[in-house]
Amino acid sequence: MRSAGLDTSPAARLRQLAGRVTTQAEDLRRRQNLVHELQRQKVTFGRSTPAGSFVEMPDGPEAAKGLLDGTLAGRAALSAANGEAKALAELEKYAARTGDAEFVKAFLGTLSTAGVTRLPGSLAAQLRDARAHGDTDRAAQLAASGQKVLRMLSAALARGTDPKNAAYRGADFLKDLVEQGRAQHQAGDVTYSGYQAQALIWRAHDGKPPYSKEFMEVVGRDVIVHEYEQRKDEWAASRDPLGQIFAGAQVPIADLAGALGLGTLLRPGTQMGAAGAKGGSSVVDDLFHAAKSSREAAHALLDHTPAGWNESVLDHLLTTRWDATRYLGDYTPFNDLLVTATTGQDDTSRRLASEMTKILADQVRGAFGKGDSGNLEIKDRAAFDRYTPLSYPLARAIAANIDQLSRLLLDHASFGHVAAEDMSYALALATSNDAGFEALVAAQTEHMRAALDTVPPVGLNTSNAERLGFTKADVKEFDFDGDGRVDKADIKQFLTDRTVAEARPFSHLVEIRRQVLIAQGLDDKKADEALKTMVREAIGLLPVPGAKQVGELATGAFGKLATTGYDKLTGAAYDEVARKVAQQMSHHGRSLDETYRTVADNRLAVERLAEQMLATAMLNKGLLDDIEVIDRTFTTGTSPTIKPFTEMSPQDYSQFLEWVRKKGGGRDLIDRFSGTFRRTSEVDDYLNLQIPSTHGGGQ
Repeated sequence: MRSAGLDTSPAARLRQLAGRVTTQAEDLRRRQNLVHELQRQKVTFGRSTPAGSFVEMPDGPEAAKGLLDGTLAGRAALSAANGEAKALAELEKYAARTGDAEFVKAFLGTLSTAGVTRLPGSLAAQLRDARAHGDTDRAAQLAASGQKVLRMLSAALARGTDPKNAAYRGADFLKDLVEQGRAQHQAGDVTYSGYQAQALIWRAHDGKPPYSKEFMEVVGRDVIVHEYEQRKDEWAASRDPLGQIFAGAQVPIADLAGALGLGTLLRPGTQMGAAGAKGGSSVVDDLFHAAKSSREAAHALLDHTPAGWNESVLDHLLTTRWDATRYLGDYTPFNDLLVTATTGQDDTSRRLASEMTKILADQVRGAFGKGDSGNLEIKDRAAFDRYTPLSYPLARAIAANIDQLSRLLLDHASFGHVAAEDMSYALALATSNDAGFEALVAAQTEHMRAALDTVPPVGLNTSNAERLGFTKADVKEFDFDGDGRVDKADIKQFLTDRTVAEARPFSHLVEIRRQVLIAQGLDDKKADEALKTMVREAIGLLPVPGAKQVGELATGAFGKLATTGYDKLTGAAYDEVARKVAQQMSHHGRSLDETYRTVADNRLAVERLAEQMLATAMLNKGLLDDIEVIDRTFTTGTSPTIKPFTEMSPQDYSQFLEWVRKKGGGRDLIDRFSGTFRRTSEVDDYLNLQIPSTHGGGQ
């Protein structure tokens, strides 16, 4: 056609069309097969109205596949709920499909909220029946399959009840879950409430995806209210002195596995619960497990006051309901929920942390008093033991808000309704937990490092302020002698002020910890392993994430420790930054400080940490740049510079700190820290003690 001078465009278009038909033939065949399979399985995806029938075709083959598989899985789930053994095995085949939005929509749509509720109820009833008849093989199979199916159902339910997910089933689905949860159901001869069965789904959750705040606002909050409505008279009787004789313990509503004596058989391994617990679980405990998977969900559940109540959900759980949590002895779900809800750097997390601190301070205040020695004494052991299971989440909440401790002590401020005295009693509970005390000291260490990093560098003036990340107003603030330039004397004064300010919260933490150890009859002079590890790994030598190295000698001293990943920690909670710093040090496998081997007291350990942090600040800000470093083991090169800390031996590091003390002027700063740190009069005042004077590490 071209040689004949004819138009070739029609032929080119035909060739293009032929190519497209060839390449899409396989896809068209697959689509046709899917449509035929949908028809064969009688899967409908339209709706009938008085105006006629409307058919909504899937957008593509993947959507059609999701519709088909979701419908078949939903039918298998309904058959399994009716006790058909083969249906359970069929349902398991679809366990990996819960990440597909179209599958989840079709699955939950076919199953409905009634089926969602009936399926775990049927599984529990069948498992009880198998055990009752001594059929161990069937019981084992049901337990294994049940765990997989419940986890699958939980993942689907989390997606299908999240408005941000494409699988969202709508607000009516959530309301129907509440209706089914409050209703009574039956499987064989077993009668149960819907929430008892749904709870098995929540407890099987692995956190992916998390349950939404909308789920907690509609379903979660109703679960809390429903349990209280069902149990309030019994709980009131259990707290009455006379009623205690007859009413006994404050018993929560057990989930269906607990009610049928199945223990943890239907709970995936990672959700087994705490060692030493009774093996059962309550409906509300299972809800806690689901709610901890996201901060949004945790806030939606706890930061709420139900209609007609005079206490928030958090207050209710910490006071009115607390003995119901104690009844089963598994504190893990609630503690994890509290940590999730109170350790964020947002207003709601801070508000919940403050509320929890105040409530627990009020609850344990009466447990303490002044002993004959003038030290703290536990006057009411039962009152103290009652809340010790919450010591760790309380410590984590305070650690995430460690700046509030400084504000309370230094500025006489308040943290919500928490005053300094309240915080002192809360810390008496929080520091009684070893891991909690570790989190608090790590957080205050990070707080001090951040405070010292606000120190300006030597030589700051109006011409270089912007380049160094400061303003002209900063120059004026830091220039104490008014000569237009921030010199070493100015920085030394600023460092002194910050050092004294940071020593006071450290003093509060360590002295209250010492008093609690005394009150418990333990050795008050022991150094916790966590603090010894922090000293050994020289946590204090690291700069604050995002800090600029402006001192000449600081260049290269931190080596690969201050990486991009480390810088990204800026803005994280203090306890989270401290934990990441510790991990980073352990990855390098360095133990720089031999002093930890002789540290036998928490005070000595904290003073060593302070020395490390002050040395780092002085190095970073250029205070050490003009000091002679020739013939020092901790230096390298012909024009001596500080070795990277990861290359120093413990002896090198010890000599570095000694050099800072003697030649760099660090001794004065350390003495100021120690003098403030060892004054315990504030703890004496807030806890109404008369702390006796001691010697050495004890005072």
